Amino acid sequence: MEIPAPIMKQLLAFQRNEITEHHIYRRLARAIRSPENAAVLEQIAADELHHYQGWKHYTGREVQPDWWKVWKYTFIGRVLGFTFGVKLMERGEESAQANYAQLAEVIPNIEQFIHDEDVHEEKLIAMLDEERLRYAGSVVLGLNDALVELTGALAGLTLALQNTNLIALSGLITGIAASLSMAASEYLSTRSEDTGKHPVRAAVYTGIAYVLTVALLILPYLLFHNYYVDLAISLVTAVLIIAAFNYYISVARDEPFRKRFVEMAGLSLSVAAFSFGIGYLIRLWLGVDI
Repeated sequence: MEIPAPIMKQLLAFQRNEITEHHIYRRLARAIRSPENAAVLEQIAADELHHYQGWKHYTGREVQPDWWKVWKYTFIGRVLGFTFGVKLMERGEESAQANYAQLAEVIPNIEQFIHDEDVHEEKLIAMLDEERLRYAGSVVLGLNDALVELTGALAGLTLALQNTNLIALSGLITGIAASLSMAASEYLSTRSEDTGKHPVRAAVYTGIAYVLTVALLILPYLLFHNYYVDLAISLVTAVLIIAAFNYYISVARDEPFRKRFVEMAGLSLSVAAFSFGIGYLIRLWLGVDI
């Protein structure tokens, strides 16, 4: 069968993508401690190799994998979790499936490829038993509380104190005390509920999320001396933290990004604006001048 040059170019691209993902799945499988999840990834890797051989039947060529892509998604999977890495990679396969359908007249068994891709998705969804995702609720609790409480506190302290050292000191004391309180609350809450989560781990995830958020929000006050600039940087940092975390959850859990992002960002910035006004009124009322 004579394959037109444009179609051949597409087939070679598909073939390279399959062998690339074969290597990614195999490397991630070797890095996972769970035998069940590793076995599923090995099976998907074998399927991808089978797809590669299928495309090779039509192209008649050997194709090298995209080693940069292999390294990138392997690194992402190991650092941010295999679920996130695989889901992020699989998002690209949706467009591939659309392209497969356009080749149905040229490739007789294209429907089998599409079916296999759907099976891949089902297996990946079934794999969502990763610890960091099971404790995502605890991380959300720590992040959300720290963002709402500390952006509000920093906004109020900025106008009330107008001294970067005092603002940073007050913010750190408030943040560290609140992080310990939130961790303890999460421990007691998880212990009293049948959620399948370990209370200590839930508390640790909540506390770490809170402390890291506090550190990032207060950092500008330790680096720069203009407290209004510091407040602006802290608010931008808060929005970036919210965006990054919600993007992670939207990919790993297939949840909508925009709604969660707007809700968290709107809440944090509204509290900050309200606290800024309260700080101004209290400063006038008490006649404080530092």
